[in-house]
Amino acid sequence: MKKVTGIGGIFFKCKDADKMKEWYNTHLGMNAGPYGASFEWYQEKDSKEKATTQWSPFSESTKYFEPSTKDFMINYRVENLEALVEEFKKAGVTVLDKIESYDYGKFVHILDPEGNKIQLWEPKD
Repeated sequence: MKKVTGIGGIFFKCKDADKMKEWYNTHLGMNAGPYGASFEWYQEKDSKEKATTQWSPFSESTKYFEPSTKDFMINYRVENLEALVEEFKKAGVTVLDKIESYDYGKFVHILDPEGNKIQLWEPKD
């Protein structure tokens, strides 16, 4: 079974998320809106199937990365999230929450062995 299929997003803490987005917009042309910037790319060479990678600065006081104490969180794109979570549970991987569904896909959070919070995302096609 395929597991990680790509990077879904990069999230990091900063003192002032709005100023950070403005700086990246001005100096690197990232066009970051309320949720950051999305980078479109294609699934495979010569494919017509688009995908995105999200870049999002968060307030340094955010609790969203907890229980991790790190200043970043990586979002990995995955396939078959339900089956993957069942594998994690059998293997003793810490699953932090229940799978949540939105109109753009399903999400769950896990911890790696060093306490880094990881967000897993199964995009909705």
